[in-house]
Amino acid sequence: MSRIILGVDIGSTKICAIIAEIKDDGIPHIVGTGIHKAEGVKKGSITNIEQASMSIRNAVNDAKMVSGEQIDKAIISLSGAYTKSIRESAIVNAPHNEIGLKEIHRVMQTAIYNAAIPEDHVLIHALPYEFRLDGQSYAEDPMGMSASRLEAFVHIVTAKKTALENLKRAVREAGLEIENIVLSSYASSIAVLSDEEKELGVACIDMGGQTCDLMVYSGYSMRYCDFLSVGSHNVTIDLATALNAHPNTAEEIKIEFGKLILNEEDKTKSINVPMMATGKNTTKLVSMEIIHAVIFARVEETLKLLEKSIEKSGLKDKIGAGITLTGGMANLDGMQECASSIFRKPVRISRPIAVDG
Repeated sequence: MSRIILGVDIGSTKICAIIAEIKDDGIPHIVGTGIHKAEGVKKGSITNIEQASMSIRNAVNDAKMVSGEQIDKAIISLSGAYTKSIRESAIVNAPHNEIGLKEIHRVMQTAIYNAAIPEDHVLIHALPYEFRLDGQSYAEDPMGMSASRLEAFVHIVTAKKTALENLKRAVREAGLEIENIVLSSYASSIAVLSDEEKELGVACIDMGGQTCDLMVYSGYSMRYCDFLSVGSHNVTIDLATALNAHPNTAEEIKIEFGKLILNEEDKTKSINVPMMATGKNTTKLVSMEIIHAVIFARVEETLKLLEKSIEKSGLKDKIGAGITLTGGMANLDGMQECASSIFRKPVRISRPIAVDG
């Protein structure tokens, strides 16, 4: 029997809603989508509950109109702005020398209990990335295996209580009930990574409008996540400031002329940029080299901060498949080459895996 699900991605620049029918074979078929400009959200955090709830409602209503489905339960994405990443381990005895669901549940709960979760945070995800039997043999799935002791290594993601409550309130005021909450970087990684990349180890970076979400996979499991409150909108503001242009003009320049690597021909080009002058249509001739310098400086700084975060994870040597970039900012011309030189790892620009509908 098929079921209908609603997913809502609350980004800093846009709210996306998607309605899908999950068939008996577990494969989703998209039946409706809705996109609306994000109001009341800044750098991944809710700043105005009323405006945010209206944006969510508008996106969801558009998706409902397209699909013809009436659904009020939603799976919501959670920005990394709210979260903290903790790694913890635990050991439990198996009294009957066999690992069952009871032992797996007990070792997971012990790991969560052992974790130093701050009082103002709540648990979002507890994801095991390694199991060991009797302190030695590695087990991908310990269920049903013989051992007297089970050890688990767990990646725990927590979220700030107050920020999470604001998000829940905005969703409720949009007329929705929360069915589940998923860390946005975790959702991005599921959407773009292949099984081979997960096995070899990979860093997935979702470069959005005002934020960059980073997560590191190793051995099929999420091992680390981090958040940076910088995105492509910062490039736009830098351009607007440097060129004395309106942000809308700067955004158009970024999209049309934004390059991280200039060829010899580009270096000789200039474009007319409308100035923010009062009462008159004033333009100024600006060379492509200046535009390139402004964009490159911000992108280089962002990538270096992300590179430091990967170093901090302690997993840089475990990402055999390199780095994958997704999100709007990753579309900047020359991003792959620029990122490769900074990360000193193979980099690819990835798109979400195609879904029917």
